[in-house]
Amino acid sequence: MRKSFIYIVFVLTTIGVNAQSLESYLEEAELNSPMIQALELRYNIAKEKVNEVNTLPNTTIGAGYFISEPETRTGAQRAKFSVSQMLPWFGTITTRENYASSMADTEFAEIVIAKRKLALSVAQSYYKLYGIRAKQKVLVENIDLLKTYETLALTSVEVGKASAVDVLRLQIRQNELQQQKEVLEQSYLAEQAIFNNLLNRDESIGVEVVNNMDVPESDPILDREDLSLNPELLKYDQLYESVTQSELLNQKENAPSFGIGLDYIPVSERDDMVFSDNGKDIVMPMVTFSIPIFNNKFKSITKQNELRHKEIELQKEERLNVLENAYADAVSKRNQARIAHQTQTKNLKQAKDAEEILIKNYETGTIDFNDVLDIQELQLKFQTNQIQSVQLYYLQSAIINYLINK
Repeated sequence: MRKSFIYIVFVLTTIGVNAQSLESYLEEAELNSPMIQALELRYNIAKEKVNEVNTLPNTTIGAGYFISEPETRTGAQRAKFSVSQMLPWFGTITTRENYASSMADTEFAEIVIAKRKLALSVAQSYYKLYGIRAKQKVLVENIDLLKTYETLALTSVEVGKASAVDVLRLQIRQNELQQQKEVLEQSYLAEQAIFNNLLNRDESIGVEVVNNMDVPESDPILDREDLSLNPELLKYDQLYESVTQSELLNQKENAPSFGIGLDYIPVSERDDMVFSDNGKDIVMPMVTFSIPIFNNKFKSITKQNELRHKEIELQKEERLNVLENAYADAVSKRNQARIAHQTQTKNLKQAKDAEEILIKNYETGTIDFNDVLDIQELQLKFQTNQIQSVQLYYLQSAIINYLINK
């Protein structure tokens, strides 16, 4: 049950991400989820069905009183008492238990799927929170950088090497970045509410995310064939088995059933005669059979089960196609994220080199603050794109880990 949850965390840890806090959030989400709790209750109800079907039909007890007592050779019959018990064909009860157990297994598969989907949602929300926080951190660094440039611009204005317009442009740019930072804060609060709702706790509780994440040098080795072990596909195997058990039960119920019983009739003694059996009560054991001569019902159920088997096979095939498409898309997007990250890393290095050149130019007495703003804007763009590529990489990794069951 917990394997699918821990697997996502395990893979991320092996590729160099300190995801310990994510693991604790996953555990909390699983424990607190009302949806999973409801599914577990439904599973317990399904298991209890096994005890429900492990029963015999009701015992029939009857009693009657003769208003007009029939006279017999041994005396008058006063009343009649009977008890009977119908019994299903041999093995029917066991087959019913097997069918109920197979239905419980189907409910269990729903729990596994729900836990994996919850883990995926929590992980993706976690990475979105990381992306927002990382962007805010970059904005703060760039605002501080612009303040440094503003100080340089003010000094240049004093010596006549820059105009007040340059200072105003730098201040306007700072205002824009501050606005972006505040907008991101609102986005963070919204995503934090989503994250806390997934954990079924108060929306205002703070969420701790890792300070730094990076794209690893290599991806973990995964086997595409493991898609066949995804619980979404295994669920169809359980459904197929439940239909098989349903047909076995149908065959058992198509067999005859039999019953045993006993009739007891008290007899009054005759006063006008004396003989050995005078007033002897009547005890009559009975055996009954119930034969389904008109069995069109059972033939119809068999046909329905055959069609249901084919339907499940086609549904599983269709779901496998959907999962394979999702896997291919996630792998492609993760590879795109790696390529983008590598490109943005190179661009960011070159932007920093350009920044150093501008600083050196200032030391020689010349600086163009329009170039300063251009380089700062490029640097922020590359930093933001780099964060987005890291976030995309782990969002797609979470999807891949959901699809590949270990």
